Amino acid sequence: MSRFEYPRPQLVRDAWQSLNGPWEFTYDDQRRYSQAADDIEWPLSIEVPFAPEAAASGLGDQSFHSVCWYRRKFRLATRWPRTRLHFGAVDYRARVWVNGMLVAEHEGGHTPFSADISDVLLDGPEQTVVVQAEDDPADLAKPRGKQDWQLEPHSIWYPRTTGIWQSVWLEPLPATYIAALRWTPVFDGYEIGCEVLVGGDVRADLSVEVRVTHDGTLLAADRYLLVGQEANRKIMLSDPGIDDSRNDLLWSPESPTLLDAELTLCCGDQVIDRVRSYTAMRSVAINRDRFMLNGRPYPLRLVLDQGYWPETLMTAPSDEALRRDVELAKAMGFNGVRKHQKIEDPRYLYWADRLGLLVWEEMPSAYAFSARAITRLLKEWTEAIERDYSHPCLIVWVAFNESWGVPNLTAMQAHRNAVEALYHLTRMLDSTRPVIGNDGWEASATDILGIHDYDADPDRLRQRYEVSDPVRTLFDQRRPGGRILTLDGFPHRGQPIVLTEFGGVAYDPQAGGRSTWGYARAADAPSFMAHYRALLKAVSETSMFSGFCYTQFADTFQETNGLLTADRTPKVPLEQIHAATRNAPL
Repeated sequence: MSRFEYPRPQLVRDAWQSLNGPWEFTYDDQRRYSQAADDIEWPLSIEVPFAPEAAASGLGDQSFHSVCWYRRKFRLATRWPRTRLHFGAVDYRARVWVNGMLVAEHEGGHTPFSADISDVLLDGPEQTVVVQAEDDPADLAKPRGKQDWQLEPHSIWYPRTTGIWQSVWLEPLPATYIAALRWTPVFDGYEIGCEVLVGGDVRADLSVEVRVTHDGTLLAADRYLLVGQEANRKIMLSDPGIDDSRNDLLWSPESPTLLDAELTLCCGDQVIDRVRSYTAMRSVAINRDRFMLNGRPYPLRLVLDQGYWPETLMTAPSDEALRRDVELAKAMGFNGVRKHQKIEDPRYLYWADRLGLLVWEEMPSAYAFSARAITRLLKEWTEAIERDYSHPCLIVWVAFNESWGVPNLTAMQAHRNAVEALYHLTRMLDSTRPVIGNDGWEASATDILGIHDYDADPDRLRQRYEVSDPVRTLFDQRRPGGRILTLDGFPHRGQPIVLTEFGGVAYDPQAGGRSTWGYARAADAPSFMAHYRALLKAVSETSMFSGFCYTQFADTFQETNGLLTADRTPKVPLEQIHAATRNAPL
């Protein structure tokens, strides 16, 4: 397996060309350059897609830099009617030139963008791409997640990520091609919604053939005429009428059944494009106080995952590292992760789809409230939903976390409006998944009530949440973390209650005297395991909760409250963690 695999796993073409690898590089803190045509000096080399702050980039420079430039010369592996240049993510504002011509501008550090570069390619074999990345380290009004605004990482914030941090690649295309694809499982009707958008030259007599198979068995083969540039249809799967047979096709963490799809674009009888994809038959919903998967109550056992690595920061060291993270979460007994303050690489979602792991996706926060900050957040969140909508593993959208970026929810209506606006926007863009407006406390518009409570005493946790009248005793009288759980005008309406952050027990077997951080501490492996087991037993046996999310998956820089060390070494045997997570005897 190569270090980086196909970057867009739900719309795959056989022909593609990676531009990862060494690029020329320079910092531009004095903003000496404004165009690719400037006489730019290139004193450094960087290994893309690793950010310059990451050791794996070859630089490992974590000082403040607001502007940097990249350049790479490349040769096209093949010549097609069209060529598209893709960037998985560039933090924060990017401008891209190919052969001296500006081809793309994009703002948003966590979402992809691309450009058709067909008209600027030279006749000769060699082409040149130049990228400018602007990323003000002190700007708190942009979505930045866990990236620290101080020079050294402090508390729960980590090193910054500047510039290119996901794959760069070329895609050869026909003159008319399948540009976008969206899948929507319709559980009640045993159907799958399929939306196809065509790009390039619009022709008459366009149609798309969709074939859906499972383990080589054909489930559906339909052909649709395009109206304008799109087709939007529901694919009816044959209903066997017997629950046991029907359930064989359902996706869940216990049985991650994927349906393979091939889409062929035709003009008349001529095949002009073909792509591969996959989908799944599954549903997520809320029914009174329970989370439902495939029409049945499903207890959530999640772990908080920051998605950082010591040498590569937000970029995974390899595709295999992403797969290994999914495998480790499952090996520790969890059925899902809450990806915290990060829009994760699509390859992680691919492995979660394929191996069976639920994912909560959370928008990285800005930390200063303004109209500009919310506008930036809206744009990037909309792009994230569009990118990840079709992944079956993704079950919940989280717009805000702990009132970050909207710190005055109890006093300022504008802050409340922002949370409610993002909640309703998300529900409009995706009506198939639950949405959390603000996770942790001070909830208003939300489908799930998430509570953050880092009380280290398992008995106190049990007493706090084992109450007969939660509306009166919990929401009106008690304040976990010192914050009210619901805002005035938004009483608890019976939504599922999930303990979405707790634990955080720090244990560093390799501390060596360095300063570390956690919500509670354990002196050695046996006490660490005993504390974890007691916390999980208390939470698992509290009937109020529809699930939990333990903090956290792995140590992350100064935070040593992971179940794994930063290099993913288990602090105690995996089978012990698995048993405790499931509240089962070892």
